[in-house]
Amino acid sequence: MRVITGKSKGRKLIAPKGLHTRPTTDNVKEAIFNILGEIKSDSQVLDLYAGSGSIGIEFLSRGASRCYFIDNDINSIKSIKENLERTRLADQAFVYKNTAEKAIKTLSSRGIIFDYIFLDPPYEKEILIPVLENISINNILNCNGIIIAEHEDKITLPESINTLVKKDSRTYGGTKISFYTMGG
Repeated sequence: MRVITGKSKGRKLIAPKGLHTRPTTDNVKEAIFNILGEIKSDSQVLDLYAGSGSIGIEFLSRGASRCYFIDNDINSIKSIKENLERTRLADQAFVYKNTAEKAIKTLSSRGIIFDYIFLDPPYEKEILIPVLENISINNILNCNGIIIAEHEDKITLPESINTLVKKDSRTYGGTKISFYTMGG
């Protein structure tokens, strides 16, 4: 696992200890960023279920101004912090040990909104749609923002969830990536 491009290009990242995470492969990560194109330099990113933090770190390496990393596993939090130090991006990051639901509510109450939200919850849990609903209800996505949801290829997410509209969906092996934006 490595940073693909940008100011931290080529730096190796570590995965959290244990079997609780399934890091996004470099091939899938590269495909996501090819679809997204150039990352706005003033953009703010939320990496939910961050695991190793590799997606949020890739956003920062490619020019995002800051990233919030959320995970509820202490080993993931340790890995994220170490990876941020390895890539020299810690000064642009906020790392919190919390559930996605609580984090979304807290961020909303502070008026924090995001240009990009990446979420990759555990595949075996049916939590993706409730989390997307929670993001929509709490208005933490910028009106021009994009949600990137990684999930098992067997799952087909709805075309719309509250104020969110699915714009694209791509499959890479056993992984599917769905992209949502604000409707209207």
